[in-house]
Amino acid sequence: MNPTPRSILIIVQRSNGDVFLSSPLIESLFRAYGGPRIDLLVNSDTLPIARTLPHIVDIHQFTYNGDGRGRGTQTTGLLKKIAHRYDLSINLTASDRSVLFALAAGRKSISAVESGRKKSLWKRLLLSAHYDFDSSRHIIENNTAALDLLGIGSGKPTVRSYYPETAAKSVGRMLTERGIRECIIVHPGAQYDYKVYPEKLRNELLEQLDSLGLPLVVTGSKSALDLAIKQRLPKFANVHDLIGLTSMEELIALSDRSIAYIGADTLTMHIAASQNKRIFAIYGPTMLSMWSPWCNELRTGTRMNRPVQTYGNVTVLQADMPCVACGKAGCDDHHGVSECLYHIDPNLIFNEIREWLTTSR
Repeated sequence: MNPTPRSILIIVQRSNGDVFLSSPLIESLFRAYGGPRIDLLVNSDTLPIARTLPHIVDIHQFTYNGDGRGRGTQTTGLLKKIAHRYDLSINLTASDRSVLFALAAGRKSISAVESGRKKSLWKRLLLSAHYDFDSSRHIIENNTAALDLLGIGSGKPTVRSYYPETAAKSVGRMLTERGIRECIIVHPGAQYDYKVYPEKLRNELLEQLDSLGLPLVVTGSKSALDLAIKQRLPKFANVHDLIGLTSMEELIALSDRSIAYIGADTLTMHIAASQNKRIFAIYGPTMLSMWSPWCNELRTGTRMNRPVQTYGNVTVLQADMPCVACGKAGCDDHHGVSECLYHIDPNLIFNEIREWLTTSR
């Protein structure tokens, strides 16, 4: 019988959503192994959300943005730091570098690998266990696949989010100062511009939402994209601009105070879904099979592409076009314009929201 691991390293070298949605894996490992030490290795730009995950002791960082050290130097330094330090390492991405980290760190190493055997042959041979990263499967199902290999069983996971009391109090003050008791989160931005609902249509939707008489709290980070949206945000009586004014922990607390989420397929959407909020998600080219909002009640996302679909507490809105969803980074696949986003009528989105409010209140 294999000994119970007392130290585990989880490697997630992708974006914010991947890191946040690794939490069901972390929760399951913590319960199954009686509270082991769990550390993370993540990219530095995902550190704020990584710090909110439960049961994490230490976080190793890798940066792609340049901090005076080359990637080779960083890789060598991290390999030395984590070498043979953990009983178990689990890598959630199939990149060569992240697999090397898993192999170095864990006495037992498990990793996602590419489905093509030629490219991933060395990984399959060297790892203790592996599973194919499947883009037709939801990211949560990919992230928990290692549990089956460990004999724990992935089951039907749910997602939760966490924030400290200090964040709750800070958000309470923000809302009180603005006279807000009940609100809807509107999150227009995303990590990438090709996911952002076009400004003209967005402003039409905001004007319609303003007529509902409920406070609309607009959220976003201090990224250049979000700050550009902030500069062009229209002034309406019920629109409250909080773009760039909250920390990650405060954003999670603010989302928890809301009754619904309206906006792009981005981290904030996944946070709201983890809190079982009513979700109205505007999708462009993103593949729903992997990145649809996870419904905790049904313990699933969706694989279907439809102009409007609702499952549980989630409504997804897409363009009625034969190319949707293509999975590309914009129509040119180089972060250009996503034409499909221009074909989602703000009236359609508004009518879905208004109907929900009418029947739920």
